[in-house]
Amino acid sequence: MDLLVLPLLAAALLVFFSVLAGLFSARAGFSFLLVFLLAGILAGEDGPGGIVFDDVNLSFWVGNVALAVILLDGGLRTDFATFRTGLKPALLLASVGVVMSAALTAFGAWWLMGLDWRLAMLLGSIVGSTDAAAVFALLRSSGVRLNERVAATLEIESGMNDPMAVYLTIAFIGIALAGTGGTAADGGALGPWGEAIKALVQQFGLGGVIGGVAGVALAALLKRSFPRFAAQQQGAASGGGILALLCVSMGLAVFAATSWVGGSGFLAVYVMGVTARARAREAVAPALSALDGYAWLSQAAMFLLLGLLLTPHQLLPGLAPALGVAAFLLLVARPLTVWLCLLPFHFERREVLYISWVGLRGAVPIVLAVFPLMAGVPGARTLFNAAFVVVLTSLILQGSTIALAARKLGLNLPEADDESARRLVFGDFALEGRTPVADVCAFYGLPEPPNADWPLERWIGHALHRPPVVGDHVQLGSAELSVRAMEGARVLIVGLRLPARVDADDGA
Repeated sequence: MDLLVLPLLAAALLVFFSVLAGLFSARAGFSFLLVFLLAGILAGEDGPGGIVFDDVNLSFWVGNVALAVILLDGGLRTDFATFRTGLKPALLLASVGVVMSAALTAFGAWWLMGLDWRLAMLLGSIVGSTDAAAVFALLRSSGVRLNERVAATLEIESGMNDPMAVYLTIAFIGIALAGTGGTAADGGALGPWGEAIKALVQQFGLGGVIGGVAGVALAALLKRSFPRFAAQQQGAASGGGILALLCVSMGLAVFAATSWVGGSGFLAVYVMGVTARARAREAVAPALSALDGYAWLSQAAMFLLLGLLLTPHQLLPGLAPALGVAAFLLLVARPLTVWLCLLPFHFERREVLYISWVGLRGAVPIVLAVFPLMAGVPGARTLFNAAFVVVLTSLILQGSTIALAARKLGLNLPEADDESARRLVFGDFALEGRTPVADVCAFYGLPEPPNADWPLERWIGHALHRPPVVGDHVQLGSAELSVRAMEGARVLIVGLRLPARVDADDGA
């Protein structure tokens, strides 16, 4: 019984005290995820717990399963309507952006850590993507209300950029092994670049198609199952746990099957969740509470186990250069990548700054850092330790300042019942979106702009050069117009703020 009872007692107490510490740390603005990670470190070989753990295969397995559950939960909570404003920029960030971020970070690793270019590119690939677990969890727990365009871009990017990071990591593991005389995959009949493009298309293509088909099937299944649970004596809420278990089991099956045939299981399970929510929103809703519990359990297990895998004394020799790489990623590589990728989409500067800052790194880089360890890449432990430093730095600096950054940049939208805050953001006057611009200018004494015969909703979209969202602002002469309420893609209510001024005649 000791083989069962003692490990179970240790694991249960570790999770219990981690959650307890997380409740207090959240008040100070620190992430739950950081607490779980630190708890694993303290329980590990160099901490008071003294647990010796070096099972990279188990860590890899648990990390992948946990990420699949977290991505499914994130997909089931993502409204398909948000793709209207966030899909194109997020796709660019999730593909080209990951490559750019990896390359720029590799330069920093080559310069600061003295790594060979192959290992530098491998490290850049490992930390090149943002983490869905961290982004989903911290955006929701921070209490920040972002506009649809920023929130959708961040969430869709984090849900879709894992395939590119996985692909780059595997590709540069092969290059690193080939450069050191190890065993690497053959270039194939298409040559190395042809095979690389083929693998990339296969990852995204199979992941997207299988995920979409699975999402349609899950939606149909939930629609048939939901009325039965709703008719039970205790009501629909009692069936939420069973529906959640149905979603998770199907999600893991889709993740495994897609990975088995060469597609991206991460992308497939996220697309499946988004598709199922879009087609069966009411049937999905009862399962979300239980799914939230599954997602948090997955995050707790994943971060605790990854913390156990780290041996802190091994970090010390390379700590300073690793911190330099983390700073280079946070302050140079990520901001430059985001600025270049979002340039065609006319984001405001403050939005670009915020998206740059919320490029959170979490479990994904640590899980990817396990790949070189399993493959036997020389110097893999150095890469693992550096990735860990990057994640810790990101969670401490970025994770604890999500709400603060939103407030400082003026991106935190007011609650619907906070009228005083809404006046500060949207102005003192509310106008219908169909009101002609010329009528507004005539009534308030503003100069007529071009296309003054257009309604406000059309004129604002033209002035923004992109689809409007709640919280957008444009100038109309000396006045400021803001999007106050929308219905789908239509602007229903426009806020108006007039400049504070003193009339020269009245002051005479």
